Amino acid sequence: MNVMTLLSFAEKAYSKRKALVDDQETINYQQLLSRSEKLSFIFFEKYGLASGQKAAFLCKNHASLITGIFAVSRLGADIYLLNTEMSKNQLKQIVDRHDFDLLVYDFELTALVEYSNFNKVKVLSYHDHLPAINRLLTAIVNKTRKLPRASTGKLMLLTSGTTGNAKEVAHQPSLFNYLNPFLSLLTRLKLIHYNTAYIATPIYHGYGIAVLFLFFALGKKVVVSNGFQTTKACRLIREHKVEVVTVVPLMLHKMLKNHAEDIRTLACIASGGAELNPNLTAEVFHQLGDVLYNLYGTSEAGLNMIATPMDLKYSPYTIGKIINGVRLKVLDQNKKEVPPGTVGQFCVKSESSMKNRNSNWIETGDVGYQDQNGYYFLCGRMDDMVVSGGENVYPIELEKILNKHPLLEDVAVVGVSDEQFGQRLKAFVQPAGNTTLIKEELIEWLRPRVARFQMPKEIVFIDSMPYTALGKLDKKQFKTRMVSETGGENE
Repeated sequence: MNVMTLLSFAEKAYSKRKALVDDQETINYQQLLSRSEKLSFIFFEKYGLASGQKAAFLCKNHASLITGIFAVSRLGADIYLLNTEMSKNQLKQIVDRHDFDLLVYDFELTALVEYSNFNKVKVLSYHDHLPAINRLLTAIVNKTRKLPRASTGKLMLLTSGTTGNAKEVAHQPSLFNYLNPFLSLLTRLKLIHYNTAYIATPIYHGYGIAVLFLFFALGKKVVVSNGFQTTKACRLIREHKVEVVTVVPLMLHKMLKNHAEDIRTLACIASGGAELNPNLTAEVFHQLGDVLYNLYGTSEAGLNMIATPMDLKYSPYTIGKIINGVRLKVLDQNKKEVPPGTVGQFCVKSESSMKNRNSNWIETGDVGYQDQNGYYFLCGRMDDMVVSGGENVYPIELEKILNKHPLLEDVAVVGVSDEQFGQRLKAFVQPAGNTTLIKEELIEWLRPRVARFQMPKEIVFIDSMPYTALGKLDKKQFKTRMVSETGGENE
């Protein structure tokens, strides 16, 4: 189905109801549909955009992005959602590889776009006098021709962070493909009972746009903002009496630490995109009640598991149980399925998985296990595993133990080379503010809690942890730092 059809249904049911609030304006469902239809006609008539072509968006969260997504969808063109934090070289590589027919971008990203040498149609999201969506929508349009009927083109997500070569993930928006994930979100998160949602995560992340479509289908009010800032985010939650928010754990940690009083209206916190710290889980339950949900999925495989508040009370480390319509195998290195309690790679199959693959089963690259009660647990990424003295060791296991120390704010563990054991673990720890902790005390605290092969070769105290723009711990920075310190021996 064309997702413009979804918006049309929503407009018929909720015409004057508030649909979207961004940093500049509030628009209802009738206005959102009218703008999206007008913009699709302009894209077709003025720029010749049509089914089979490619439109890319390099935008943060705002009304122009959302209107543009619906407009392009109506024409049947493929939609590419680009990470606004990517490097100049990465954008250049993507532009060279895809030869987009249309690029919509934020003005502050002009230098990035100009470096890419993109030479086809460029439209800004907002501008006072240059071609921009806000200006196109003020034009008078003579709709003498009807737009051709078109099904929705592919929705392309580009993964792999902000450096390196992006990996393309194609999804085909379809009510039938996404029925199970949507129903699971509705039932397990009880979304039908709430009126206002704040999408704090980037829409260019699959997590953000999935929740956006779901809330529009339900006729809810959606709040978005141009980038995440803790104080502003908490103010939006307070002013709009937001009940549902999508976050990565780092966002939640900052809001809870700095403005807990402002976020007490929250009845459903949907956390995803990075591992939940058990200390954060406990703090949310203490301060806000049973409102935290942990979502596990990948760009390729879509939403796979949900941990409810009751699941997180069973274990703060669980990523929950699989949702309806998802099949999951835990496989060893020989691609053989392993029994509960044994660590292996997660392989997933579902209707909402990416569509540009030869195999229906997706190897996620994540390793973990299922316990005897059907709950799943992550042990990290396959390429994180360290072989120390013949033992398979996962850094996340040591991180979980260190996170229990009352004087530590944050931790990160990586593998390093070792002459005797082949590889060992190295821990970077951030002490909590105004606390005194010495390395010898921490080592003695660890000894009875970890196996010999889990004991870190070295512990480094740091002032703060590096995180990516999406709120994931950036372990690449630690590895780069170690390479520079050792002249490359850890590379």
